Amino acid sequence: MKIILLEDVKSLGKKGEIVNVSDGYARNMLLPKKLGVEATPANLNSLKLQHAHQEKVAQESLDAAKAFKEKLDPCSVSIPIKVGENGKVFGSVSAQSIADAAKAQLGFDLDKKKIQLASPIKETGEQTVEIKLHPQVTALLKVIVTAE
Repeated sequence: MKIILLEDVKSLGKKGEIVNVSDGYARNMLLPKKLGVEATPANLNSLKLQHAHQEKVAQESLDAAKAFKEKLDPCSVSIPIKVGENGKVFGSVSAQSIADAAKAQLGFDLDKKKIQLASPIKETGEQTVEIKLHPQVTALLKVIVTAE
């Protein structure tokens, strides 16, 4: 019996795949637990429509990320930090402070989890920070750390 999987099944396949299983396994395991539906022409058509919709949504998301990258790349944010004698910096600039500065200065809402910092910035000057907008799109933002 051909079954369209509605969920990932460990030894069988991933969601959306069409698999061939024995009739008993389908009747006793997959169908009652709603892990799959029978591969009728109507169900196959709805699966095809779902895939088309998912591809369209993914493409729109990619296009939106690329457009946001174009707006974000030429921008820079300035973050003041306390500096003591001999140029010693007190504290550091974290992803959260970069996100807050971008919101205040540029009006962009950036998620601090998407800002790629290997370690917090602990010196004054200009740094370029990567921001992961989409799995395929990464923007660059200039962060200028100045003495307060």
